[in-house]
Amino acid sequence: MLGVLLGLRHAFEPDHLTAVSTLVVEVRDARRGMLLGAVWGLGHTISLVVVGTMLLVTGAVLPARAAALFELIVAAMLVVLGMRSLVVTLRDRERDPAHHHEHERGAHVHAGPDAHVHVAGRTLAWRPLLVGLVHGLAGSGALTALAFAAIPTFAARVAYIVLFGLGSVAGMSIASGLAGASLQRAATSRARRRVIAVASGLVSIALGIVWAIPELAVL
Repeated sequence: MLGVLLGLRHAFEPDHLTAVSTLVVEVRDARRGMLLGAVWGLGHTISLVVVGTMLLVTGAVLPARAAALFELIVAAMLVVLGMRSLVVTLRDRERDPAHHHEHERGAHVHAGPDAHVHVAGRTLAWRPLLVGLVHGLAGSGALTALAFAAIPTFAARVAYIVLFGLGSVAGMSIASGLAGASLQRAATSRARRRVIAVASGLVSIALGIVWAIPELAVL
């Protein structure tokens, strides 16, 4: 229960919310926002479980420089996501172009991002999964150290990390769903959507720069 609750809280940290906000502004509805958040959480959980289990098996602690490097990657990603949001907004792309592609069920054409995955009949980009993977790498060292220090058995440590990850899936799904619902009501015109997207992009760039400063000192 503690792992799930801390995972829920973890999803609401500023770097997570900022990164996902640059993606949610493109979906503008609660259901699709929840799916986007869930995909982010899935990537986040994969990184936590893989890296955390490796550290637990070896009994190693993630070096401070490696942890700082992962945080710098997160900071760089925030800047890139913010710049992308500004570029997309300035291009004034109202909707994605149609793409012809094939899946296991055959070929089809529909509007959607170039690189995507179908989830519950929805089209989602791979981007949220990648963002989640990067954030999971950045948080895996501290989470593993906590589990190693406070939990007595290997199985319980792995279970705690998995539950923490599942909590973050739920937390980010809730956060993204609320953001999508809010945008659906607030962004009632193209001008408002542009203002929200620009603001989201600028905040992401600013936070990425601020996030990187202390990590550069460690390196």
